[in-house]
Amino acid sequence: MTLLSNPRTRRRRLGITTAAAGLLAALLSAQPAVATPDPGDSPPAEKKVSESTREDVREAVRNGEIPGQDETVHSANIRHLANIPKDVLPGTNSDLAFQGRYAFAGNYDGFRIFDISNPKSPRTVAQVLCPGSQNDISVSGDLLFLSTDSSRSDSSCNSTTQPATEKSSWEGMKVFDISDKRNPKYVAAVETACGSHTHTLVPERRNVYIYVSSYSPNAAYPDCRPPHDGISVIKVPRHAPEKAAVVGFPVLFPGEGADGGGNPGGPVNPGVSKTTGCHDITVLPSKDLAAGACMGDGILFSIEDPEHPKVIDQVQDNVNFAFWHSATFNQKANKVVFTDELGGGGAATCNAAVGPNRGADGIYDIVGKGDKRQLVFRSYYKIPRHQADTENCVAHNGSLIPVKGKDLMVQAWYQGGVSVWDFTDSSRPHEIAYFERGPINTERLTGGGSWSAYYYNGHIYSNDMVKGFDVLKIDDRRTDPAQRVRLGELNVQTQPDYFD
Repeated sequence: MTLLSNPRTRRRRLGITTAAAGLLAALLSAQPAVATPDPGDSPPAEKKVSESTREDVREAVRNGEIPGQDETVHSANIRHLANIPKDVLPGTNSDLAFQGRYAFAGNYDGFRIFDISNPKSPRTVAQVLCPGSQNDISVSGDLLFLSTDSSRSDSSCNSTTQPATEKSSWEGMKVFDISDKRNPKYVAAVETACGSHTHTLVPERRNVYIYVSSYSPNAAYPDCRPPHDGISVIKVPRHAPEKAAVVGFPVLFPGEGADGGGNPGGPVNPGVSKTTGCHDITVLPSKDLAAGACMGDGILFSIEDPEHPKVIDQVQDNVNFAFWHSATFNQKANKVVFTDELGGGGAATCNAAVGPNRGADGIYDIVGKGDKRQLVFRSYYKIPRHQADTENCVAHNGSLIPVKGKDLMVQAWYQGGVSVWDFTDSSRPHEIAYFERGPINTERLTGGGSWSAYYYNGHIYSNDMVKGFDVLKIDDRRTDPAQRVRLGELNVQTQPDYFD
């Protein structure tokens, strides 16, 4: 066992064990679409760092202050069960969704389906090549949904990059039939204003509504011009998905001016993103609630009428939040955790220079009733381990761990790894477990790490942007009760009522 306990940069550790990655052979079965992976959809390239920074990283590794390059470390209460590396899809791995014994993993070049009936040995069922960043993914019944937020020559899986200034360019939602998991079929495409960076399902018996989040309009883009102060709503008939269509564009930030009533960003609020749409939305259908992470704003809104969502409260943090990225309700729906993606996921923000309150989670209590409910800030949470200046690290996608009477969450932090933490006391959040790898590169700032880390039916699943699909098992009396909760389907941004 290797103990990393230098208090100067690592803070208190939980008892770390090193572990081998244990790579498993991936099986390729289905390839319904053929296309050339498109480098135009890739995230930013590596960035040079100074020689002094490189030496600082090397010294930190030598001193045991951070794990060595690609070394795997974790708290004593987490086990690393499996890793499946990338196969035919070379792009960046992105979000995850779950249904029965299957996990669905997005990738900038398409998506992959895993059989996770044996979590210690997941098997690849299908890989679909269909380029278009960032291929945010979700499932409902026999349908799979994929976001395209890069300007393409057309809506097919054979498309190539094309400037957004051209009217013929396409961005939006793709719909697949997954009734045969080994052979998904592409059945529909819906173009949306400014594409689809992420999306959120509001499922009903006959239809699936999709809230499409996108942003950054430009007067030179024919299909993405300002103001862009709302979300696209798509209605998908379950038995006729080919009839999927946009049914509305509710304005969430009404106001004067070209960009509506959202955060103006800099120079009024230096370092804060201007609100020109939403990045991500999480819905809690059992409570008819939604929380939106919308660049410079966090919002709480009612989805009692899913085609006409209504904003209840709107908050800003112009001191510590740079980019409102995602949201998670607790089970009682009296708290929301918002994440700040400082640096856009490509910067080293988990160091002493940035500090504990930026690039972190913001925990808000929901107080009041009905339309008078308000979001009230309580505290920040950030992983208690400094990362190297060559590691991109910031708060990213996570989910609840369902334990009655507790507010527990697992969360991805890119190269900061996977953190399990407790926010039952909104003012005093604390970590209870973690898993991480050492730097991908000690010489350059290189993108990688866990994009999404979610709890599903007794295990934690992480989609590492570079290293592949990881399966973790947490053994802790605080989280053990969650093993009794079983779901038939999980899209984390459509939060279930775990105890209904």
